[in-house]
Amino acid sequence: MLTIKRLSQADAQLLIAGARAKAEEIGVPMCIAITDESGNLIAFERMDGGKTTSVTIAIDKAFTAAAARKATHEYNAVCVPGNLAFGINSAIGGRLMVVGGGLPVTVDGDVVGGIGLSSGTPQQDMDCAQAGIDHFLKNS
Repeated sequence: MLTIKRLSQADAQLLIAGARAKAEEIGVPMCIAITDESGNLIAFERMDGGKTTSVTIAIDKAFTAAAARKATHEYNAVCVPGNLAFGINSAIGGRLMVVGGGLPVTVDGDVVGGIGLSSGTPQQDMDCAQAGIDHFLKNS
């Protein structure tokens, strides 16, 4: 039998709060998605002004980060013509994201979930996702 570590709703709200605070600081309204360790959505917030198209993108970034246990920008770095991972972005019905902004949430070496942000530049999305994780780790 397996014992699985999983984010709670309280954990998800901490992740969202940290990401939201960073998004407010930089003045970019974001879509923020939190998934469990399997990539299933457990919490979502679309800040006022968050892009409609970013709803699905944020969810898929969180899905990728958790389920694949890899940051989305790491896929971006290897998903280029000539590399063996080229075309991986078409996997899983196109859900596998290769744009920065999705990070796995890790506790004691275990991936317990994912956070995905969208509406800013990939770097802004990445910075806000990291701020969410930092806030969660500091306050959990």
